Amino acid sequence: MAKSKQQKEEIVAQLTDKLNKAKSVVLTNYQGLTVSEVQELRQQMKEQAVDYHIVKNTLLKVSWDQSALKGVELAKQDGPVAVAIGYEDEVAPAKLCWEYAKSHKSLEVGSGVLENKLLTKEEIEALAKLPSRDELIAKTVGTIKAPLTGFVNVLAGNLRGLVGVLNAIKEDKESAA
Repeated sequence: MAKSKQQKEEIVAQLTDKLNKAKSVVLTNYQGLTVSEVQELRQQMKEQAVDYHIVKNTLLKVSWDQSALKGVELAKQDGPVAVAIGYEDEVAPAKLCWEYAKSHKSLEVGSGVLENKLLTKEEIEALAKLPSRDELIAKTVGTIKAPLTGFVNVLAGNLRGLVGVLNAIKEDKESAA
């Protein structure tokens, strides 16, 4: 069913607003996915604060030109387009799309945008292979914690040595008495 001009304007306005708030965007070709597979993908993305919208190419182009991304040239997309928009984690849309595409060959990852820079399919793949934000934070905390733990153990070793010497002196005095 064809959409009225007002409906199209509402879609463009909503999509433009979402693109303005986006930290990263990934474009995909979803042709060949079943409705249940698209719903499954949307659910996975929703859990990671990522929106997944199926949009007509012309409406995407209009929204793109009206958004803060207008300085980034939108890559030509073949076939129907779906847009994954990440609001919190910059890597999440790329990672989710790439992982889903590995198990569902019908989903094709296209181009994307990160920090107002156009990403190719290869760059999105590299981005998807990065550790997640939580993993990076855990590794950083572990790296900071390791020297501190070693320092505490060195200080505790001196105290253990002092307690051992005092304990030996006590035992020596008890055996002499």
